[in-house]
Amino acid sequence: MSKIATREAYGKALSQLTKENKNIIVLDADLSKSTKTCDVKASSPESFYNMGIAEANMVGVAAGLASTGKIVFASSFAMFLAGRAFEQIRNSICYPKLNVKVCATHAGLTVGEDGASHQAIEDISLMRSVPNMVVINPADDIETEAAIKAVAEMEGPCYVRLGRMAVSRVNDETNYNFVIGKGITLAEGNDVAIIATGIMVEAALEAKEELAKEGINARVINIHTIKPIDEELIIKAAKETGVIVTAEEHSIIGGLGSAVAEVVSEKCPVPVLRVGVKDTFGESGKPNELLEKYGLTSNNIVNKVKEVIKLK
Repeated sequence: MSKIATREAYGKALSQLTKENKNIIVLDADLSKSTKTCDVKASSPESFYNMGIAEANMVGVAAGLASTGKIVFASSFAMFLAGRAFEQIRNSICYPKLNVKVCATHAGLTVGEDGASHQAIEDISLMRSVPNMVVINPADDIETEAAIKAVAEMEGPCYVRLGRMAVSRVNDETNYNFVIGKGITLAEGNDVAIIATGIMVEAALEAKEELAKEGINARVINIHTIKPIDEELIIKAAKETGVIVTAEEHSIIGGLGSAVAEVVSEKCPVPVLRVGVKDTFGESGKPNELLEKYGLTSNNIVNKVKEVIKLK
């Protein structure tokens, strides 16, 4: 199976949606070839607007269009949407709870050669802190297409985090069911729960296979919706396994690891260790080499699992 970037799946899904629903408007900040909203420009040019390199303005326009009843998708790189346009997202979209889908590509370290200035490793933290915002981080192309259809149907603000790098498929196309706010148990196990999101779901599944060789039976959970998070599934995992390792291509401050720790500390206190970017910026480099350097691999998950099991 060939690898597909979640941004590619986003462009494909959005192109199909705009053909079917002429109430959808797509805005982009002069990065449509990279975010793949160019697919919409090609198939439904009347639904697409290039807003230029002016992200804050784009978000304001998106809010205005949504206030007239349009379903608006606004895209740029994660750093320039969650980062540069944060105040407009907060005050113009989330405060009035308008129907805008902020779909940001090129998130995380796997932006690669563009370097630290473009590697958004704080975007989940920023977006989940804002009231009324739903935050989704798909793991593969199947999940992305399903997520884009789901957020088009839901009413209200949403942040969808997408990547540049091509990734393997971790979900089964034949029986996949996407529900906002519901995690998915991809593999059963009762020794430890590995809770992952985005590209780290694949790494979590690889870690499970390695751990099995050493007699450790790990449960793997895919949390595609960071907010609202699936508390029920997390608490069940905490009760049944006793220890948790989280994995994300994001800072360990404020992202999935923090969200999971918040749930278990209040509802079912168990040790939680986090795999993610430490309190540091990224750098320019090849995506896979950066994942290795910053500790975002299946080996890092394996080591964290061994560490957390000692805390039982």
